[in-house]
Amino acid sequence: MPVLKETQYAGEIVWLGHVPSGRTLKAQTIDHLTCGFAGVPAERHEGVNRASCVRVRNLYAEGTEIRNVRQLTILSREELDAIAGDMGLDALDPGLLGATVVIKGIPDFTFVPPSSRLQGPSGVTLTVDMENRPCVLPGREIEATSPGYGASFKPAAKNRRGITAWVERPGGLALGDRLQLFIPDQRAWAP
Repeated sequence: MPVLKETQYAGEIVWLGHVPSGRTLKAQTIDHLTCGFAGVPAERHEGVNRASCVRVRNLYAEGTEIRNVRQLTILSREELDAIAGDMGLDALDPGLLGATVVIKGIPDFTFVPPSSRLQGPSGVTLTVDMENRPCVLPGREIEATSPGYGASFKPAAKNRRGITAWVERPGGLALGDRLQLFIPDQRAWAP
């Protein structure tokens, strides 16, 4: 019996981005990605391993080498539109948020269960790590292009920031591809 069950939900890729290696968070818009076991080549979050950051500081000293489960940032078009609306903007450029993929069609996307899979037509399979909580870095990028709006990002993005993921099976992603959602076949944790 499979431990991952196919759902009725699939997300259509409506935007793809590439965040170059280095200090910038801003993603460049592209029309296809090639994903390997280390993520997207020459991208900021590429690597099988990474240095730990503040997100896991209760487990490791910052800079400790750990497995990289933050290779991609995946956002929902519907949630991006809600963030923009709460910020008073007509639209929000996903490139300013360091996005890798934006999909539409999966409701409550930020809260798909950890260890869910998103599988594309090429066979590429992305494993959901967890919610990507809002931070101040996208606010700085937004402020640079829309002065006066950067500080409103973090509160507007709460519970809508999408997820981080890692490549379980390499392959390509292109605009218009559908990513089928598979979720763990288990009950919710109830201690």
